[in-house]
Amino acid sequence: MPDSILTLPEVAVLLKVAEKTVYTMAQRGQLPAFKVRGQWRFKRSDLEQWIEDQKAAVKGEASKGDAHD
Repeated sequence: MPDSILTLPEVAVLLKVAEKTVYTMAQRGQLPAFKVRGQWRFKRSDLEQWIEDQKAAVKGEASKGDAHD
């Protein structure tokens, strides 16, 4: 069973982005995250939901762009 709590480097690998990107997004509240003694942690289920939300948002924007009657 995969860890339910991920570290910043693990999230960077999961999302295939730089650690600095994950850090910045967490600081800005753009990723679901919390701190444990000053270190960012991420709940896997929250990230999975965030990914689904991002996919839905992109799909919604694409369909808005297609509505040029």
